[in-house]
Amino acid sequence: MKSPVIPGAIAAAGLAAVAAAAQAQTWPAKPIRWISPAAPGGGADFTSRAIAGKLGPALGQQVLVENRGGAGGIVGNEIAARAPADGYTITLGTIGPIAISPSLQRKMPYDPVRDFTAITRAVVAINVLVVHPSLPVKSVKELITLATSRPSQLNFGSSGPGAADHVGGELFNLLAGVKLVHVPYKGGAPAMLDLISGNLQLIFSTVSTAKAAIDSKRIRPIAIAGSQRFELMPDLPTVAEAGLSGFATDNWYGVFVPTGAPNEIVTRLFNEIVRGLSAPDVKSGLLNLGIITAPSASPEDFSKYVVAEIAKWAKVVKAAGITPN
Repeated sequence: MKSPVIPGAIAAAGLAAVAAAAQAQTWPAKPIRWISPAAPGGGADFTSRAIAGKLGPALGQQVLVENRGGAGGIVGNEIAARAPADGYTITLGTIGPIAISPSLQRKMPYDPVRDFTAITRAVVAINVLVVHPSLPVKSVKELITLATSRPSQLNFGSSGPGAADHVGGELFNLLAGVKLVHVPYKGGAPAMLDLISGNLQLIFSTVSTAKAAIDSKRIRPIAIAGSQRFELMPDLPTVAEAGLSGFATDNWYGVFVPTGAPNEIVTRLFNEIVRGLSAPDVKSGLLNLGIITAPSASPEDFSKYVVAEIAKWAKVVKAAGITPN
């Protein structure tokens, strides 16, 4: 027996659809809030402001970047997840708080798949394996040999638990069968200062954080931590090319809105953001910071990518024996 049709429910659904369509047609009618879940001056902040600078004029409204750092990006993303799904709140979600933290935290304040609609991957921030000059290694193989002979005696710093530079070190431990000791910091900059001073032996650092110290020869780069070489450091091999097969940490940043935003708004955001990322001044400006524009083919493509990344890093966290906080 068929369930009875409820006219009131049909009418309500119809009104909701009409309201969503009307909202999409008039959007944006006011400034848009862009949450950068990091402190000013880092790769996420630079990327947020580069995209917002193009998106605002394209939409005819201001796109106001709001820095809401904390807990490795979780604080800012939680704020976005709880915002109305009306297209007026956008967040930059990075690999840490979107793909890695769900496996490192016993209780997340949001579900990265359920609570967000993925718009597009925006960029990949290149990470580079750098060591203190006193460390007698100039290649990945030499580092593995040294780490094997000195278990738990070499320290690697990171910008915080769950960040790309943290899991990069854990993946290195797992694949190389060594034991580098993780030392977390509240950001990449303080970790870099300790590497320069000799209190750390190595970091899987972002290029933007490491570049000045590399140029002044205060630290030594030995490999690119991502899946492909960096065009501004063409002679530097990837960690995988240098002998550790299967290693790759692509430190991506992507754009998200709270789940429930109208499809028309999602589509327009995707088109305008991808267009902005293709602008020559945006591409060259970010490239000089070690950040490569890498938009997705579609929102659906990015959504699948996010799901795959969550699964990938869950396996790494489990295999590495990292205990959730």
